[in-house]
Amino acid sequence: MSLHVVIGAGPVGTATAELLATRGIRVRSITRSGSGPDHPLIERVAADAADAEALISHCAGADVVYQCAQPAYHRWVTDFPPLAAAVLRAAEVTGAVLVSVGNLYGYGRVDGPIGERHPLRPNSGKGRVRAQIWAEALAAHEAGRVRVAEVRGSDYLGAGAQSAFTMVALPAVLSGRRVWFPADPDAAHSWTDVGDTARTLVAVAHDESAWGRAWHTPTAAPMSIRELAGLAATVAGAPPVRVSRMPTAVLWAAGLLEPNAREMRELRYQFDRPFVIDSSAANAAFGIDPTPTVESLRATITAVRADEEPTLIR
Repeated sequence: MSLHVVIGAGPVGTATAELLATRGIRVRSITRSGSGPDHPLIERVAADAADAEALISHCAGADVVYQCAQPAYHRWVTDFPPLAAAVLRAAEVTGAVLVSVGNLYGYGRVDGPIGERHPLRPNSGKGRVRAQIWAEALAAHEAGRVRVAEVRGSDYLGAGAQSAFTMVALPAVLSGRRVWFPADPDAAHSWTDVGDTARTLVAVAHDESAWGRAWHTPTAAPMSIRELAGLAATVAGAPPVRVSRMPTAVLWAAGLLEPNAREMRELRYQFDRPFVIDSSAANAAFGIDPTPTVESLRATITAVRADEEPTLIR
């Protein structure tokens, strides 16, 4: 039976492992803690993916490696390069196809919809790291050392998704409070479904003609924070939502104490102007239609509420 290795058990890694297992593919899920989805075809392994030698042993015999792991958000600049290098090395030694999860940071500021053919011109530390990781993987592919591809999405919605919306706006929506958002709440923004990213990763992995390039996950039409918050309130049965822009001084003060707020300052440009993904290439190549945003929100809210339910102690 074919073996596919999924590194990371966050929202995308979990969705990818589960999708593969439902298709009858044997999966090895690698995380630091040995966590991961529960399924008869999913083997959960505890390992440090930044340890190239350990990773090589765990990827031996795999047809595909999906790199879905990422360091803590505020440690990308220091921790992402060695992680990516170890995964690339493991794919090269074992001969597995490497399909990695990327994002749009490497493009920097772009006027108009962002397509895969846009040059990578990062304007942030995180964007430079993402661009560097892809450049090194693509160079190895073009040298014939390894077969790679990358799947990029915008901010995520879906079960377990973490984004500026789910961390800043959604808690306020669900509790009936005013949403204070630290950027323009009316700028158009693309929201990518976690499950659609998993479907795109698997489609790319199984299509030799798709290797050696980046693909954008098929993504629904953009919505502003105000529109998305209003739709979330409807889905959740919450009171009508009020959305206001957070004063810049408040965001800067929050950044002194909270790492994620500090990181938001660097990437606020993505929310202060339209930030829209063009995913037509993957839609045409793989026939993947994006999940409607209302369904993505329903899955997001259901997962949040499930996490909030008290545990029954017996």
